[in-house]
Amino acid sequence: MVEGAARRGRPGHDQQSVLRVAVDLFNRQGYDATSVGDVARELGITKSAIYHHVPSKEHLLQSAVDEALDALTAALDEVAADDGLDAEQRLRAAVRSSVVVLVGHLPAVTLLLRVHGNTPVEKAALARRRALDERLADMVRAAVEEGVLREDVEPLVISRLLFGMVNSLVEWLRPGVDAEALADSVAALAFDGLTHGTRLPGRAASGSGRGARR
Repeated sequence: MVEGAARRGRPGHDQQSVLRVAVDLFNRQGYDATSVGDVARELGITKSAIYHHVPSKEHLLQSAVDEALDALTAALDEVAADDGLDAEQRLRAAVRSSVVVLVGHLPAVTLLLRVHGNTPVEKAALARRRALDERLADMVRAAVEEGVLREDVEPLVISRLLFGMVNSLVEWLRPGVDAEALADSVAALAFDGLTHGTRLPGRAASGSGRGARR
């Protein structure tokens, strides 16, 4: 962490409150379109007072993406370290953990998913994210090799679709959701599907007749 992390700041605000406001603005307006002055106005303090808390706008971005990346890395490390899991269980656990991290660090993960690589901080964040994507793709490949996932779809495609679904949560998720319940739902959908069993192609559902042509 850069040396500005040790600064005490002015009364009424601390680095975390400044960071929360900054990340919210970055997500709403875009990082490039948000200035330190915007953050100061949102907090109701002067621009110069911001620098008693943080050294730069880049420091705020770095802190936010590091929060997301560190949490995701720690979650995958914990899954990988569990020797009692087979390939399918490990992949399912990785999906669940990714959802839990996303819910717990929603603003930071949202910002991470929106960086474009326009600055050194963003480039470094994208490199760390690609490394995580590779780890997840390796888990998919292991599950394919063990025969628990279908072989007619490329593992990289499966990985991108699977974790693309997880990442899409940032577009509609709101604070206060039950992270564990949501993680269970996503894992169930990803690994068990939507239906209760196999249905013949073109066969209408029995019972209520919902979905039948009129």
